[in-house]
Amino acid sequence: MLNERQNKILKILGKNDQTSVNELAEELNVSAVTIRQDLNFLETEGLLRRVHGGAVLKDADDLTNRLGVNYEKKLRIAKKLATFVNDGETILIESGSVNVLLARELMKIRKVTIITTNVYIARQFRKNDHANIILLGGIYQHDSETLVGKITKTCIDQININKAFIGIDGYSTEAGFTLRDLFRAEISNYIIQKARDVFIVSDSSKFGKTELVNICFPNDIQHVATNSELDIIFQNELKKAGVDVILA
Repeated sequence: MLNERQNKILKILGKNDQTSVNELAEELNVSAVTIRQDLNFLETEGLLRRVHGGAVLKDADDLTNRLGVNYEKKLRIAKKLATFVNDGETILIESGSVNVLLARELMKIRKVTIITTNVYIARQFRKNDHANIILLGGIYQHDSETLVGKITKTCIDQININKAFIGIDGYSTEAGFTLRDLFRAEISNYIIQKARDVFIVSDSSKFGKTELVNICFPNDIQHVATNSELDIIFQNELKKAGVDVILA
């Protein structure tokens, strides 16, 4: 768990994208040595990237960079979602920063089989002997570490999917759930069609945004997991469509 000061550092970076050791030390009223120790720890946790004299945090396709954006909210969602996964269960985790944290939570508390299209998520289990990992094949996207394309779809055709956890980049009433990446959207839509129980997973900042490609609408899925700050208008809209809204 992060301490209060480390959480404040992530919030500062979330607003400014980049900051320096000296700026953080002055704002948080601690020594530069303490800030450097905090930044080193946060980089080890995959929540930011150190640069000369400071740190950066970018909301890009790189999951390492995205983890630190709204970290506290994402961690709450991940912890809540972990309670929906049973010991010995086989689940599919697609991609997205909340899903990375879900994988980390499951690594701590569950013996599970994880099917995933994301190499970064698979690597979360590299030191865990209790988890079985099935990494689906496909074309490797370097920034997001996601596998896409016809080979991925062929792999999906060979498996039965009970629970699937899908990340998104946006949701609006008109466009539904959307992603920035055309190829990842194709795979997400394919998974949603095959899975029995679909969880859309995102922090509330994505709601009210529309990205490039639709992957589904509320009546295509069973659950939406997000943080409790989700606007009541969206909560009611989803519930009216028959979606189980999970708030953390």
